[in-house]
Amino acid sequence: MKSKAEARRPAASGDRAGAVAIWRKACADRPDDAAAWRGLGQSLLRSGRAAEADIAFDRYFALSPAHAALAEAATLQQTGDIEGALALYRAILSREPDSVDALRLYALALAQTGHLDEAETQLRRCLALAPDFIFAWNNLGSVLYERDRLDEAIDAFQRATALDPRDAQSHFNLGNALAAAGAHERAEQSYDTALERQPAHPGALIGKGHVLKTIGRQREAIEAYRMCLDARPDYGQVWWSLANLKTYRFAADEIMRMERLLEQAALSPDNRIAILFALGKAHEDEGDFARAFAFYCDGNREQRTRVSYDPVQTETLNDHIIGLFDEKFLAERAGFGHDDSAPIFIVGLPRSGSTLIEQILASHSQVDGTSELPNLGQLAMATGKYRSDGVSYPETLRDLEEADFAALGRAYIEQTRWQRGPAVHFTDKMPNNFPTIGFLKLILPNAKVIDARRHPMDSCMGSFKQLFAKGQAFTYDLFELAEYYLQYARIMKHWDRVLPGTVLRVDYEAMLADQEGQTRRILAHCGLAWEDACLDFHRTERAVKTASSEQVRRPVYRSSLQSWRRFAPFLEDLERHLAPALAELPDHVRAAGV
Repeated sequence: MKSKAEARRPAASGDRAGAVAIWRKACADRPDDAAAWRGLGQSLLRSGRAAEADIAFDRYFALSPAHAALAEAATLQQTGDIEGALALYRAILSREPDSVDALRLYALALAQTGHLDEAETQLRRCLALAPDFIFAWNNLGSVLYERDRLDEAIDAFQRATALDPRDAQSHFNLGNALAAAGAHERAEQSYDTALERQPAHPGALIGKGHVLKTIGRQREAIEAYRMCLDARPDYGQVWWSLANLKTYRFAADEIMRMERLLEQAALSPDNRIAILFALGKAHEDEGDFARAFAFYCDGNREQRTRVSYDPVQTETLNDHIIGLFDEKFLAERAGFGHDDSAPIFIVGLPRSGSTLIEQILASHSQVDGTSELPNLGQLAMATGKYRSDGVSYPETLRDLEEADFAALGRAYIEQTRWQRGPAVHFTDKMPNNFPTIGFLKLILPNAKVIDARRHPMDSCMGSFKQLFAKGQAFTYDLFELAEYYLQYARIMKHWDRVLPGTVLRVDYEAMLADQEGQTRRILAHCGLAWEDACLDFHRTERAVKTASSEQVRRPVYRSSLQSWRRFAPFLEDLERHLAPALAELPDHVRAAGV
């Protein structure tokens, strides 16, 4: 169980040793004053003396029955009984509606159950009552971060750092938000500040490593990752981060260290899964494909139990999309939407060459490369958010007027503006946007779309070897991967039928065979003039967040073609499930690399 002290907010700043002495005297003078014991607990906590803080808070809880109930609710929350904790928090708030501690912990429990809207509301109530509540500012920032409102999250974390400039966690949180927002230099500074306050802070070290990797400073990234492992040898995400550089090769002693970690009973599930994936990559690089595949399978099997994915729901949604977006529906709405032609969408499945296409486009003087933006899908699903009749996307689009589609297009442009620079165009590389192409063409008819395609076996095996930070829940089971690929191929075929000429398909294999020819196709589709820099994309200095960041910083290479064949003896079922897609492969894809 976490320290009870963690349920308390700290003093803002100042002389911590002096504050402890003052509160000790107050407790001696007024031993029955709950507020004095609370103040002492806070001061001890801010001084890093959690065990002593617990004693002070035990006395505070004894003198304040309401806070004893709060401690009970926090215990339920920490032990996994979230519904029980929520009920108790509501009971406490019915008696003490202005209890900032109850509001904050209630909000955390709401966030744990996915009720982020309500969590934000409760945290804002809490901060209206206690504007200097540093824990609440950090919690609000985390909720806003989860909701992809990064500019507001940054503001919240900056409030926390201003309240206590010496608090390492607040600087670490700020670094995470800045990194997600693409402010990499500022993020690095925040991580460094956190490390000044708390040397060897694991989160700050791995966060700094991620930033350095993203901006192309690989040697320094590796150094940060290794420093993090010195502080926390069992931190699985760091081992996976090294593997996820794709160009890093583990030494024999590092492989041995990881395998020994798997023998530890106390290793957390998250750390175990990350290490399993890292060991898969390590043994693949060693050429031991049987052992590598075994580790990949173990990692995927364990990760699959921790994510929610329903393949039937995916197929049903695609049925509805295909049923709605027919030629008649689209023709009746031709000319609707916002006329901005800035966005270039790159869709497809993960590990299919989309980062390469993005890097080529981002090397053009008229294109800003952004990242995988969630906005298009969020806007589509939000069309049913306030419907009381239960109608959801895509059926909600039947009731929208011309002005509604234009407003949605403008909303996308405005929501993504902070991600972009001054260029005329920008890329959105969210691969999962492929089912929303019909919606996209109704709200932004002048946007361009590119489908990054790769041999189905390479695409699926590449995803199976990848531990994603979030999302892509369909990738942790080979059968579900195959089914998802077939659904993807099915819906892309539909778009080609009802929106002919809208989507440019770029095969990864064709790109490797004829880089210049494919680059000219891409630029022509986007209405861009030729620029030689697009051929020398690996020289373009920009932040690249995806797993391919190091791979697109070197010229195209052919060693990845047909890489699935390393594991061919174990992929007979996958090949059988993918048979319909394999039968339709163009000859240049089928023959590439054989």
